[in-house]
Amino acid sequence: MTSNVDPDARNSYRLLTLAARMVQRRQDDALAPLGLTRAAVIALEALAAGPLNQEQLAAAVHVQSQTLGRVLLRLEGTGHITRTRQTGDRRQFKVELTEAGAAALAAAAQAETRAYPQDPAISWTVLREELAKLVGSLPSPDQDSAVVPFPDPEDRRGRSAGGQGGKLHGLDEGHVDHRRG
Repeated sequence: MTSNVDPDARNSYRLLTLAARMVQRRQDDALAPLGLTRAAVIALEALAAGPLNQEQLAAAVHVQSQTLGRVLLRLEGTGHITRTRQTGDRRQFKVELTEAGAAALAAAAQAETRAYPQDPAISWTVLREELAKLVGSLPSPDQDSAVVPFPDPEDRRGRSAGGQGGKLHGLDEGHVDHRRG
């Protein structure tokens, strides 16, 4: 079987994969002293605009509720969030960011920013636009569960399950649910 993919595209895919691993490592290293993971930061970011129930939060960050439950359990244990049972439906939890969680989120944003390269020759806007084109040309998310789109951090109030934005994030902590709704 031969590939009809342009050799430049294949080399670009490999470079993109390497860059993603390196960025993830830098993020992991930057967040580790704070006791946070990338998945935890995504959950905290989604709660920054206000409380959600666990199902809403799972939909907002595009993960299965069970996967999110493990992340939330750790965040609750460290005092970054509170989870309280809903009175109308005892199966549901209201998840809310605490003051400690808001402080951790601010510290995480600073740590991640310091982890990014400060090379002025990198055009982040062009890179984001090209990556968005690449993502748009890939098979549907149902066929590729390695990446998860999530809302642009500049629009933290955007809580739709089909979160749009030029950012991508791979979650290390479980399986990704790509249902659009």
